[in-house]
Amino acid sequence: MSPVDRLIIEFDTALRSIVGGANASRPIPESQSTTKHILDAAERKHAAGLMRVNHVGEVCAQALYQSQKLVARDPQIRKMLEHSAQEEMDHLAWCETRLKELDSHTSYLNPFWYAGSFAIGLFAGLAGDKWSLGFVAETENQVEAHLENHLEKLPLEDQRSRAIVDQMRIDEIEHGQAALHAGGTTLPDAVQKIMQTVSQVMTTTTYKI
Repeated sequence: MSPVDRLIIEFDTALRSIVGGANASRPIPESQSTTKHILDAAERKHAAGLMRVNHVGEVCAQALYQSQKLVARDPQIRKMLEHSAQEEMDHLAWCETRLKELDSHTSYLNPFWYAGSFAIGLFAGLAGDKWSLGFVAETENQVEAHLENHLEKLPLEDQRSRAIVDQMRIDEIEHGQAALHAGGTTLPDAVQKIMQTVSQVMTTTTYKI
């Protein structure tokens, strides 16, 4: 593809991440349970809040992968980032679909989160491939813990959301391991703590807005 073609594709990805309309390459995960449950109003609101947080996480993931791909030195690393980004796009679409099913909305702060994540990803990428991959690995490690926490918090009756979150968790583990195997380095403790603090601010805010 020409540089112009790639620019159009990346712009389309950014737009779909921010305003909606993401396309998944895989079908939405289904629960193994055949029992249908009707969520009450409080359960629906709580599940929607958690899935909105998950959706924002995927908006941030798209921004991070897009910016890191732009400055990756190694073509193989760029290819790995593109593969992970596509699976993250699946997550984005799944969360968006589930929010619609719960009669809720994506975060109104998506443009802010996307812009901030793009800047962070660009900075990490410019630091070099090993640091960029280390940032991916640590991000995915924190996201995995975050998703496990949501599996504990989601209503037991909401098997639809739980199936989505569980598959997301499996994918995030693979993305983190791939980044480490590709040469990612462990980030300093101070950087990890800053990332955790930013994540806490994001999750608390996005749950409602």
